[in-house]
Amino acid sequence: MKQLNFNTNIFIGENSLDCLKTYSNERIFIVTDGFLVESKLIDFITDNINDTNTVEIYTDVVPDPVVDNVVGGVEKLDAFKPTLLIAFGGGSAIDAAKAMKLFGIKLGKFEQLTLIVIPTTSGTGSEVTNFSVITNPKENLKHPLVDDLLQPDKAILDTRLVRTVPPHITADTGMDVLTHALEAYVSTEANDFSDALAEKAISLILNYLERAFVNGDDMEAREKVHYASCLAGIAFNQASLGLCHGIAHTIGGKFHMPHGRINAILLPSIIEFNSEKCNVAMAKYADIAQKNSLSTGSGKMAVRQLVNRIKKLRQALDIPSNFVEMGETVESLKPHLDTIGKEAIQDPTTATNPIQPTEEEVIAIIEPLFKK
Repeated sequence: MKQLNFNTNIFIGENSLDCLKTYSNERIFIVTDGFLVESKLIDFITDNINDTNTVEIYTDVVPDPVVDNVVGGVEKLDAFKPTLLIAFGGGSAIDAAKAMKLFGIKLGKFEQLTLIVIPTTSGTGSEVTNFSVITNPKENLKHPLVDDLLQPDKAILDTRLVRTVPPHITADTGMDVLTHALEAYVSTEANDFSDALAEKAISLILNYLERAFVNGDDMEAREKVHYASCLAGIAFNQASLGLCHGIAHTIGGKFHMPHGRINAILLPSIIEFNSEKCNVAMAKYADIAQKNSLSTGSGKMAVRQLVNRIKKLRQALDIPSNFVEMGETVESLKPHLDTIGKEAIQDPTTATNPIQPTEEEVIAIIEPLFKK
């Protein structure tokens, strides 16, 4: 028996931020970053919070939040005694806020805290998941936290908040969405419900991501990509992810590259590996190719068309095809190679990959991507 939980209330469309107006006499703690305050995007939030509420804005969020950063935030939370926590920003702000809530409860600082997530990028899907990713700088490792306490109570998807996202971030985060959806689709925990969500997310990304990249003012494309991120988030919250994220977490901790870009570089190789080793995965990748009119064939032929489409999209988004183009080499990889192999296998997301790789197979996937 499996239990499916869709616990986050999602607000979409015009005036979705109006739901904040319903709160009165609350102590509201907003976790965000300094840029969103300086750029006045924070006004979208504060203008919808009435004067009966007491508000504190916390901006000490660092990219790829580390444990110390989260603990510092918990101390601020404890001092303010909030009744409502709002995470406003991209993946770092959202992950930090979610981890602050989790650590605070685990440390006995408070028993429960309502969490609202308002994303300003279209990529992580974290507004609807019980995942958070925290960096351990001592081990150069990104560690995914998974706990029901991380599940947001509400998510607000306002497309106006992603209109000014730069093209390169639009590209990286959008490819992260595609990776989320494809990994959820072939996950060993996939089901008809997660498949339906993943299929729609994949279709939206393939049809709209390049448009959003080329013209950020294309609000239809922005909306579709924003919704795809959320759909993919719900899908992988039910089915989890796979080896692409397992490798990306360890590479990201050591080379400090954008997470979505790492996934984009790895994804074609992961699809080829999974389809070669697992007939079930091959059939599902082929199914995706057929559903998106990429192939009328089946099996390896259809998978090849899917891989080619992803490579073509990656090129259109000016994303490198390997890590050499990111300034890395086999020599820079060597000190980390064995550790990456071990950590990728141990990563919780790898557990639901359609085939469990060996350390040698992980290394065989990675090494060619660090060569010219």
